[in-house]
Amino acid sequence: MANANLHFKTNYAASSKIEPFYKGGKVQISKDEKYIFCTCGSHVNVLEISTGKIVHSIEQDDQEDITSFALSCDDEVLVTASRALLLKQWDWRQAQCTRSWRAIHTVPVASMTFDPTSTLLATGGCDGTIKLWDVLKQYCTHNLKGSSGVVHLVQFHPDISLLQLFSSSLDCGIRLWDLRSSQCVCVLQSHYSAVTSLAFSPDGDTMLSSGRDKICTVWDLKTRTAKRTVPVYEAVEGVVLLPENEDFSQIGVKNKDLHFITAGSKGVLRVWEAGTARCVYTQSLPSAPSSVSEEGEEEDGDPRSLTYLLPLPASSRLATVTAEHNILLYQLPGLTTQQQFVGYNDEVLDMKFLGKGDSHIVVATNSSQLKVFELLTNSCQILYGHTDTVLSLDVFKKGSLFASCAKDKSVRVWQMDSVSGRVCCVAQGFSHANAVGSITCSRMKASFIVSGSQDCTVKVWDLPADFSTTEVDIHQLTARATEKAHDKDVNSVAVSPNDKLLASGSQDRTAKLWSLAGEGDVGLLGVFRGHRRGVWAVCFSPVDQVLASSSADGTTKLWSLQDFSCLKTFEGHDASVLKVIFVSRGTQLLTSGSDGLVKLWTIKTNECVKTLDAHQDKVWGLHASRKDDKMVTGSADSNITIWEDVTEVELAEEQAKQEDQILKKQELSNLLHEKKYLKALGLAISLDQPHTVLTVIKAIRQGEDSHELLEKTVLKLRLDQKESLLRYCAVWNTNARSCLDAQAVLQVLLRHLPPEELLQYQGARTHLEGLIPYTERHMQRISRLLQASMFLDYMWQKMRVTGAPASMGQDEEMDITPLKETQPLFMIDKEAGGSGKGSGEEKREEEDDEDGDNDSGHDEDPNCPMDEEDDEVSVTKKASVSGGQVANGENTKTNGKHHSGSEESSEEEDVEEDERDQGDRTTAKMVKCHPAASPPHHQTVAS
Repeated sequence: MANANLHFKTNYAASSKIEPFYKGGKVQISKDEKYIFCTCGSHVNVLEISTGKIVHSIEQDDQEDITSFALSCDDEVLVTASRALLLKQWDWRQAQCTRSWRAIHTVPVASMTFDPTSTLLATGGCDGTIKLWDVLKQYCTHNLKGSSGVVHLVQFHPDISLLQLFSSSLDCGIRLWDLRSSQCVCVLQSHYSAVTSLAFSPDGDTMLSSGRDKICTVWDLKTRTAKRTVPVYEAVEGVVLLPENEDFSQIGVKNKDLHFITAGSKGVLRVWEAGTARCVYTQSLPSAPSSVSEEGEEEDGDPRSLTYLLPLPASSRLATVTAEHNILLYQLPGLTTQQQFVGYNDEVLDMKFLGKGDSHIVVATNSSQLKVFELLTNSCQILYGHTDTVLSLDVFKKGSLFASCAKDKSVRVWQMDSVSGRVCCVAQGFSHANAVGSITCSRMKASFIVSGSQDCTVKVWDLPADFSTTEVDIHQLTARATEKAHDKDVNSVAVSPNDKLLASGSQDRTAKLWSLAGEGDVGLLGVFRGHRRGVWAVCFSPVDQVLASSSADGTTKLWSLQDFSCLKTFEGHDASVLKVIFVSRGTQLLTSGSDGLVKLWTIKTNECVKTLDAHQDKVWGLHASRKDDKMVTGSADSNITIWEDVTEVELAEEQAKQEDQILKKQELSNLLHEKKYLKALGLAISLDQPHTVLTVIKAIRQGEDSHELLEKTVLKLRLDQKESLLRYCAVWNTNARSCLDAQAVLQVLLRHLPPEELLQYQGARTHLEGLIPYTERHMQRISRLLQASMFLDYMWQKMRVTGAPASMGQDEEMDITPLKETQPLFMIDKEAGGSGKGSGEEKREEEDDEDGDNDSGHDEDPNCPMDEEDDEVSVTKKASVSGGQVANGENTKTNGKHHSGSEESSEEEDVEEDERDQGDRTTAKMVKCHPAASPPHHQTVAS
């Protein structure tokens, strides 16, 4: 097919990820304006603004969701509150919990804030109480009661000398607390719905409050009265006062009067003049969807509605948070968009590389908006235009123009400005009768696009020669050709490299080849049949006359374009194969499936050379860069991963690492031989191979004074080495062969290390909890073994060899009735005056013995053959059979089943021996059988 000397890819390595970091809740920006703190379930993620990367992630050990958090004004202390009613203080730069204490609240904490000195922490609970904590001295200073319902807002007055705290709860009032007297000095009443934010003037004499009742109120804090009520006609979630001494003429500020900015349900920032209650500026957003209903009221649930407004005074910026969990940074005084971060992507349906040098990716998620990420900073543009979920994307050859299709039955063409990187819609088309599920672009030049729909048709759309860059003038596309292509939904369409052929894949289990050479209709050339379920994707080879298709039947097939026959079938996915693309100049394939895997195949050998465990859910998106040096995957687990081809240099580094490990293992062998156990153990831990470390531990324990030597060696290890050793012990303890070594190491660690040090080890709690069930199981096993060994010892002490002296103990008496065999199996000694027993009595004793001791309830087969074994083995097996049965063979068969000795039968024999001693009953003695006198059958002796 292709050049045999071409370098095949062997591996991809994840270079970066775009993953969810904010799923709703509180957002706070550090005082130095470098980091954004936001909640994500049981985590507080720290986002670095300059790079858009998550630099720290603080996680609750109890896995409970975080209900609130607060960062101190000096950026040093982070305190979190969880549903477990615990407050935790963190060194967030090290992601270490430095202190935790009970919140005293009876229900979770809803709001938190620090005072300007970073020494007092206020927590507002869902129980209607407010508690103040001295963070330095670590005690509760105030318990403020009187609020009704959830206290969702607490904020200190900026002048700490006043010792005033403001709070708001479900009664919509703003309470002012005097912390000197712990009393509520007044309740500011103006709002009729929840108060959402407070802002203070620089002199501290004026306060501005906003609420969901669509008003903002200006308060005189000296007189504690409302100076002005400003109707803003939207539910306001955040308000910020503009500085008085700066020029904000670009946003309508013409005088030095009090002005403020609001953010709320309409999704735009607006500037208000407090004195006249007039809106002087309304932010205009490009391609913003209408959020106004026919009655003139804004609709609820607008994805662009704002939930937070945060000031960044040092850099003259503002930050907003949208209902879709996006965080936007605006630069003052013009309110121009500077950066945008997407906190949560939802299910990723498709994505493509975009821009010069593949610097961006465009992503279709489970929404009507498109997201364009800059890979360097993770900053994102959100593109509005489609009115329903976007399903598929494709990019033209040059990378600045791409097309999209959606459930709204439309197709759109978008263009990226090569200088600014700004993307806008330049063309759209509407003529499909149902959702458009797939789209593809022409390969040679941007001349047409092809769409496939759930209406079972494919359409060819011609594009204009030049696109206007103005947003107002959007070209309206018309379909050049429409063809009823399949009997069911069209899932995929692809255009050949020369723009002359079209392939389509459908839910009807077929793929079809069409001609695009004619000026009119699309012409059918052939049908590819062979898949057992619907075809998810089709793709042309870049160099050969070959088509690849992937299906819900778990296979990928290669087809000949000449005779439409199947050339190869690739099987390896456990579920549907959702995407297939060619890489390495058509010599290899990449496939992604609903099993979360991405597989790399070499076509010539029909071999899967690499399986990437890429995601935890269906991998819908798969695309390779134009340079073929990286790929991007997107999944239903909301994660996007950029993968780079592992270069030969990296492979050489990996090989050097393996050689280094071989040398270290040789050095380890020498250290063990020289009995330099401390160096050997440290070297083994550095290899991070639990089995190798176990070998060293075993070597230490085999020497003289092993306990002291092990103790001396382990205690000299570094802290991180002890941490690794504890982790290895949890692994060793799961196996009975290595549990004793694990317990020996644990004994040293637990005896000599304080609990505080152990709990600081990473994952120590999990490791210690994992040790408990296996340790209990080992203890039970050893107890059973001890019981069995005691029974064996007892049996050994009672046994006599053939020809023993007749002067046995006076309390011993045995049955001397001859056995039925010609040669006696046991020599029986009895005390004087004892009477022999006939065979009938012996038989009755056997029956009694079986009834009393044999739990199986089966009869013994008297004709079972007995193997000849040495004396020691025979004794062991005798001691192991239940109910006093003696067998030289491995098992005694009863009713076709095997019986072996158990601890339960051992305990029953001990109980019977006690009963016989109390009643002065005769104790039968089992004696050791001489190998030469062993009969061919098992015998039962009454005991």
